[in-house]
Amino acid sequence: MKDVLIASDLVGCRYRLVQRRAHPDTPRTHASLARKQRHDAAVELVLAALPAKAPGRFRRIDLVGDDWERSLATLEAIAAGYTHITNAVFSTREWMVKAELLLKEEGGYTPVIVSNHRVARRNERHSTLVVPTHRLGLSAPMEAPFKIRHHAVDGYRLALTARGLEHVGQYSGHAGIIGQDRTQAFFTETSRFDVDTPLEQPLPSAPVRLKECTSCRFWQYCEPQLRAADDISLFLPGDRAADLRERGINTVQALIDAGLGDTSALAAAWREGIPLLRRGKVSVPRADVEVDVDMEAYLDQGAYLWGAWYEGEYHPFVTWEPLGGKAEAENFSRFWDWLMGIRAGAHAQGKTFAAYCYSAHGENHWMRMSAQRFDSPSLAQVEEFIGSKEWVDLFLHVKRNFAGTMGLGLKQVAPVAGFHWAQEDFDGEESVNARRAALAGDSESRAKLLEYNSGDVQATRVVREWMDRGAPGIRSLRG
Repeated sequence: MKDVLIASDLVGCRYRLVQRRAHPDTPRTHASLARKQRHDAAVELVLAALPAKAPGRFRRIDLVGDDWERSLATLEAIAAGYTHITNAVFSTREWMVKAELLLKEEGGYTPVIVSNHRVARRNERHSTLVVPTHRLGLSAPMEAPFKIRHHAVDGYRLALTARGLEHVGQYSGHAGIIGQDRTQAFFTETSRFDVDTPLEQPLPSAPVRLKECTSCRFWQYCEPQLRAADDISLFLPGDRAADLRERGINTVQALIDAGLGDTSALAAAWREGIPLLRRGKVSVPRADVEVDVDMEAYLDQGAYLWGAWYEGEYHPFVTWEPLGGKAEAENFSRFWDWLMGIRAGAHAQGKTFAAYCYSAHGENHWMRMSAQRFDSPSLAQVEEFIGSKEWVDLFLHVKRNFAGTMGLGLKQVAPVAGFHWAQEDFDGEESVNARRAALAGDSESRAKLLEYNSGDVQATRVVREWMDRGAPGIRSLRG
């Protein structure tokens, strides 16, 4: 099948399709292949959970072959009236889309796709139609207290599949999506997804740097072109330079020369390879007793590792068992009791206590979720702690004290403070891949995850201690 648009081409970098057509033999990156493997594994799990037989007019067909063969087989299966059509494909001269399931219902077919996103979150103030995956086509969806979370690429997949069904007069009017919770399918309308605008948008004639460029297989072709043009997106990626471009500032050097205060000063620092500038006198909260914390979660299934650095030693609280049950509950409880024990001990001695985390959004979420799911500790105990001054989000203090030329993430700031990870190329996405292997019993992957987490808590400690010394060696943003 010729290289046509797919849903992911309508999100993020539109120049990716230009490069894919110009360099069709460029191999996919390791990260891209790993994402595909995770999605393939999710699809396999879902297809295995779908009904295989049932009384009445149940007829399931599992399509096989390449995309072209399956696109023809999809139309034939619809014409034959199968109730469950898996691995469906719709294609036109402009676009192609895959749907893991077409479900025959009154009025036509309902497409159901599988996503690795979190597609819904429990919310008592909202309701969404839900059906268990293993009852798709056998039970009517029922209202449940969830709020749908829409992701553009998922929405475009659903909208294109709906369009394919509309072309043959077989669209039911709604669609389903199965996310990180493989046991439930959530239903939504596809009319909310405007797929016409991105389809009609012309492809760009030149690249623009985005944050995801460094993990793209075509960056090797785009980077030289951008550097030759001194394109402003090298410093301000994506739409961050839109206002400047409207003013005729299209290059980094033009921005430096424009004298636009902090923005121009940061551009000049970027040109010199300087990652951080001070906003003023640097300060950070300290305490008599200090603990550094970092958590690792797997998708939306739960937190499997709570790591801490305390008195020069790494303390991992980890489970390699499936998440969502007793093993995760006991692991979080062990971590919580340990941390609260240190806190209580400090208070008993009349000492101050602080636990530090770098960007606590994830940790706060999984502390709350763990309390809600397992009720040990209680949600009230968790809220009291994370709302206190003893739970310090170090990122907020970094953001208050510094301006970064390439971001203020821990991986950008810690090297400036003097810390370097043993695994420099191991990141959040790699940790997701390693978790899958660790769950299967791979000892090397387990060791890598522990080392990765240990590095993050040590990096947090190094950054706050460096800030406490006034961040030596960092020049001021304002000279």
